[in-house]
Amino acid sequence: MSLPLAKTKFSGKTITLSHGAGGKAMHDLIKEIFIAGFDSPELSLLEDQARFDLNELTKLGNRLAMTTDSYVVDPLFFPGGDIGKLAVTGTINDLAVGGAIPLYLTCGMIIEEGFPIDDLQRIVASMKATADAAGVRIVTGDTKIVPRGAADKLFINTAGIGVIAKSSNILASRAMAGDVVIINGYIGDHGAAIVDARGELALEIDVETDCQPLNDLIQQMLAVCPDIHCMRDATRGGLATVLNEFAMSSNIAIQLEQTKIPVREEVRGVCEVLGLDPLYLANEGKLVAVVKQEDADKLIKLMRQHPAGKNSCVIGNVEASPQGKVILATGFGGNRIIDMLVGEQLPRIC
Repeated sequence: MSLPLAKTKFSGKTITLSHGAGGKAMHDLIKEIFIAGFDSPELSLLEDQARFDLNELTKLGNRLAMTTDSYVVDPLFFPGGDIGKLAVTGTINDLAVGGAIPLYLTCGMIIEEGFPIDDLQRIVASMKATADAAGVRIVTGDTKIVPRGAADKLFINTAGIGVIAKSSNILASRAMAGDVVIINGYIGDHGAAIVDARGELALEIDVETDCQPLNDLIQQMLAVCPDIHCMRDATRGGLATVLNEFAMSSNIAIQLEQTKIPVREEVRGVCEVLGLDPLYLANEGKLVAVVKQEDADKLIKLMRQHPAGKNSCVIGNVEASPQGKVILATGFGGNRIIDMLVGEQLPRIC
C-alpha cells in the first residue's frame, strides 16, 4: 500500500550537492520535503533545537530516557517496510523496552548526490505515518548531502526521547531464577525479508518484515504487570544475543525450549538453504521479556489481544546455573549452548 505524499512545490528529480550547501536549494528541500512531510509544529519553527515544557514531561514520569541509532539497511525498500519505517520503529522500540513512553524523535539524513526525490518523499511519508501511528512526533533534524560514491544512497540517524514512570524498573540485570521468558511472536521475519528483497538468491518466499512500533503493547503490558524484570527488542543478533545479554548481566542461566520458539516455515527454509540459524536473525518488531512465573499467564492473555502480540508465548525459563549461559533444549532431546553471534550473518540488515 502506497502512502500519500505531502503536497509540495519542490522542483527537480534528484538530490544535488546544492541541496546541502546552505542556500536556497537547501532551504527549499527542508521546507518542501521535510517540514511539509513531517508536519510537526516544533520542526516548522525552523529553530536549531526543539523545546519542550518540562511540566508536561513530569506529568508522565520522573525520568527521561534517550536513545540514538543509525540505519544503513540495503535495500532501502523491502517487503513490508523501508528505511524510514525502520528508523522510526527502531528508535521507538529502544525507548519502549526500557519502560519509557516515547514522545519525540530527531531525524538526521545523509543523502548521496543523485538520490531520487520521489524515493525521499516516500521515505519521509513512511516515517510520518509510522510516527503518527505510535503517537510520536519528529521535532528536529539535519540534512547532509555527499558526492556520488561517498555514501550508498541514504543513511538515517534518529534519536528519541521518552519518559519513564516512577514504578518502572526494567533492567537486563534483574532476571531471577524461577522467572520465565516471553516473546511476542515469530522470529527472523525481518532478516528473511531483507534476504528476499536483495534478490541475490532464487528464493520465492512470502515473508514481510515484522517492523512495528511496540510502545502501545508494552504500555498495556506494564499496566497489568508493572514489575517486568527484563525487556529488550531482538534486533541485530536476534533472540540469541538478547538472551545472552540477560544471562550475563543477571548472572543466571536461561533454558530455552526449541519446540516453543515460533519460527515461520518460510523463514526456517531460508535458514536451511543459507546455513543460518533463526535464533540469530534480526527482528524489528519482537520484544523479549523476563517476568515472574505467576505473571506469565495474564501477560500472555493480554498480549495475544494486541495486534503486535497475537502470537505471544513462553519460550523458556530462568535458572540459577550455569551462570551466564543460554541453553537450548532441542527437539531431539539434547541440549546445546547458544552463544552470542560471532561475526555478521547478514550485513546492513538495519
